[in-house]
Amino acid sequence: MASSGHETEHEPDYFDFAPEPSAATEGVERPDGEDDAALLEPVLEALKTVRDPEIPVNLVDLGLIYELIVKKGGIVFVEMTLTTPACPVAQSMPGEVEAAVAAVPGVNEVRVKLVWSPPWDRDRMSEEAKLELGLM
Repeated sequence: MASSGHETEHEPDYFDFAPEPSAATEGVERPDGEDDAALLEPVLEALKTVRDPEIPVNLVDLGLIYELIVKKGGIVFVEMTLTTPACPVAQSMPGEVEAAVAAVPGVNEVRVKLVWSPPWDRDRMSEEAKLELGLM
């Protein structure tokens, strides 16, 4: 195949608006070990106390919590996203999630990973959240 000589090693994609993974949560890993079913419910309830500052609904009902793992020994992993990469709380929200979960008795370690893929959309919201926001 002939080369035109005008090719570059890497051409930027000017339509790729997805941000890089958050440096604060990069490298956060899922814990190994046995699940702790008894601790799962209190952790989930703690997550429901964290609300999006722009939308009066908690993160769980908004569908912003993609994965929740609770292991014996009080190790909790939360994979989450935000409604948009331009969200003004993108830097502080993982810390708020960590603080809420860390306050649960029996939790010894909290790992929060902020991801942008897959992107959030309204289909991830609970029926209750959609009703509360007048989307149904």
